[in-house]
Amino acid sequence: MPNKEKPKNMEAFLIHGRDVTPRWDYSHHVVPPMTASAVYRVESVERGAKGFAQFGNFEAMTEDPIYIYERIDEPTTGMLEDRLAEAEGGEMGIAFSTGMAAISAVTSALTKSGQHIISNDSVYGCTYSLFQHWMPKQGVDVDFVHLNGANLADHVKPETKIVYFESPINPTLELIDIEDLCNQVKKLNENRGEDNKILTIVDNTFASPYCQRPIEFGADFVVASLTKHISGYGTDMGGIVIGPKKYFSDMMLYRKDFGGVLSGKHAWPFLVYGLPSLPVRLRQTMATATEVAKYLSQHPKVDHVRYPGLETFPQYDLARKQMRDYDGNFAPSSILYFVLKGEPDVAKEKGAKLMNYLAANSLMYTYAVSLGHCKTLIEHPSTMTHSAISPEDQIRAGIDPGGVRIACGLEEPKALIDDMEKALEQI
Repeated sequence: MPNKEKPKNMEAFLIHGRDVTPRWDYSHHVVPPMTASAVYRVESVERGAKGFAQFGNFEAMTEDPIYIYERIDEPTTGMLEDRLAEAEGGEMGIAFSTGMAAISAVTSALTKSGQHIISNDSVYGCTYSLFQHWMPKQGVDVDFVHLNGANLADHVKPETKIVYFESPINPTLELIDIEDLCNQVKKLNENRGEDNKILTIVDNTFASPYCQRPIEFGADFVVASLTKHISGYGTDMGGIVIGPKKYFSDMMLYRKDFGGVLSGKHAWPFLVYGLPSLPVRLRQTMATATEVAKYLSQHPKVDHVRYPGLETFPQYDLARKQMRDYDGNFAPSSILYFVLKGEPDVAKEKGAKLMNYLAANSLMYTYAVSLGHCKTLIEHPSTMTHSAISPEDQIRAGIDPGGVRIACGLEEPKALIDDMEKALEQI
């Protein structure tokens, strides 16, 4: 439960959190304890009944929690949820077993058969698959629209319930003006009843709350994969939904019934290792990404590089506006995307050769999906993370057949550049 008084130093808050709240008192623990029980003893029939009666009531569950069963609620996950909600500037947070569990939950819990979702045309491959294959089976129609610069009024229907997008977009790093889009939704909502309001959901995985907080720009909900920046080490999966507390009951009920809860054992590493080290890790990885992006942008074999931290980035001014750390410093995150020169098929062949060389010969680059890791990860989005999207739809969404995505880790920039130089010599 986020405290009404905003922390004076958010970086310190990410390390220490609050050890005393209405939900717990761990003031003598230097490190938050890990819950190791899936079930809790209650002292009486009356207390057991009260625990089930209060479930899904935001005030009751945050002021006087009665723990009964881990799938319903437990304190370690609760500590993580509250800290993440505060980090994103939201009223409540609900954690899930994976990022996709969080995305599935928020889009399913907020819609019903006959309603409509507008999604950006370029989203993470599994999100695309969810919207393309599974939401229609629930009677929810999804339209994929290029939202950058779009006039939403041209695409909204009377049954539209959600506008969903990523920014930066995976993998192209294209940005969406969060404030502009949310203002458009706000204007459209002026003529809608309270139960028919359009809700905005922003996937903030690529930026993390350290680099960007969409709720500050008017978004209703933020979703993210905790497996990425928040983890930092690639050891645990998790997801988070952050939003208005009025939706707390629906989200908790969905999580209870569909079962995608994040266990206390898996919440603990995010709480103890991930969040406290988030700022220092991102400062290092952003500095590294900037150097690698500059190197690639000047290389004669590279057609173009997309990284929000480059002055040549087409949306550089927008990046500087909405990608800011807690002190207001520019924070363009640590992922970059580039394409080699040549026709699409040639660029794809060259990209494959480059990535295969790095996979076989480089200590610095690990050929693997994911991001936000302490190790630098390189992958081919077209055939990996976004393979669920048809090649034709990939091209329409701006995903190049030969595009290469790099998620920079904690290695020295020079070491990464030296290995990349050797790989580029092979093509």
